[in-house]
Amino acid sequence: MSESPDRTPLPRTFFDRPVLEVAPDLLGRTLVRVTEEGRMELRLTEVEAYAGAIDPGSHAFRGRTPRNTVMFGPPGHAYVYFTYGMWHCLNLVCGPEGEASGVLLRAGEILSGADQARPRRRSARSDHELAKGPARLATALDVALSLNGTDVCAGPDAPLSLLTGTPPPPARIRTGPRTGVGGDGATHPWRFWLEDDRTVSPYRPHTPRKRRLDSAHPSD
Repeated sequence: MSESPDRTPLPRTFFDRPVLEVAPDLLGRTLVRVTEEGRMELRLTEVEAYAGAIDPGSHAFRGRTPRNTVMFGPPGHAYVYFTYGMWHCLNLVCGPEGEASGVLLRAGEILSGADQARPRRRSARSDHELAKGPARLATALDVALSLNGTDVCAGPDAPLSLLTGTPPPPARIRTGPRTGVGGDGATHPWRFWLEDDRTVSPYRPHTPRKRRLDSAHPSD
């Protein structure tokens, strides 16, 4: 019989640590999403760390902008961004206020509320694919820009919160380069995942995108 997950909420002190400590420690934790349709719970199986001003892969590398302001705030808040004009991604702010580090939630197993996720993820061939990838996770949990800045330590009735869950044995945690990150941050082994878990997304290296010569550079 499997061990029951710990229902204790994670305190703000959990997030108020260096990002490379928080990121692997999120694996196995339970992410709770409360919507008008009901409550969903997801076991985190894959994450990536982004270290602010020292990390070229971070949205905060070049400083504060209207888009990334939440990252500079107190730890334990959600940073949600819109990408490629189609998808949302969910991050958790961590570290001391002002350092702008965060953890991208890349994948997980939906423990309850899959009936809510399936209509949002009709292309998923099985429940293991409902949240297999950061955009899929956000879509499955109905995460949008309206949740940007949400305090995940506010209590069980908050739209997003984290429970202690069941942390895995250290031997199950693997680490490697982050998916799709190029440049100076390409080789940082800051992606963490649970070995042999079917919900973990496949690794893809960075592929430079061709730009039109007259196109404007996107801003953060």
